[in-house]
Amino acid sequence: MMKILIRRPRIEDTEELNQFFRIVITDTFTKEGIGEKLESIHDEIETKKEYLKNDFESNGENRYFLIALEHEKIIGSIEIGPASDLILNCTKNRFKGLTEIGTVFVHPDYQKKGIGNLLLNKMYRTLQMKGIKEFCLDSGYINAQKIWKNKFGEPDYLLKDYWDKGYDHMIWKINVCDLLI
Repeated sequence: MMKILIRRPRIEDTEELNQFFRIVITDTFTKEGIGEKLESIHDEIETKKEYLKNDFESNGENRYFLIALEHEKIIGSIEIGPASDLILNCTKNRFKGLTEIGTVFVHPDYQKKGIGNLLLNKMYRTLQMKGIKEFCLDSGYINAQKIWKNKFGEPDYLLKDYWDKGYDHMIWKINVCDLLI
């Protein structure tokens, strides 16, 4: 049985986290059949690096990360922050003011082992402690969409062929109280 530690990242984790983002995002794009979109991969990695920097600079006020570790190796991440411009634009600002859960990443070698659920459950409790009653989440990745639909049901917004033919974008709005046991 794996012993997983979930904690806030430290500044000294930055280099390993940035490498972790590169590994997971590159793997995700490859599994989605869009691994040739090098500029999009680069942009996604840079966005995550900026989010992490924003967490450190705001001491978790603007962005708030949690990481999962096994034997001091980063194997997962999750982050909350303000709803992205993409979400706001696609919902015509209906989700303005909502917190977004994002950067839910699990290292390819640790996927399908419950790490994502551990991170999500810890973040649900964090949201509750912060007095946040609902959040949003989005995905343009087909494989992730299957997971989110299984977990949260049909999305509140389905944007057909948003990224390209056959590549939809989905957005959910979720009540935290519905998730806590």
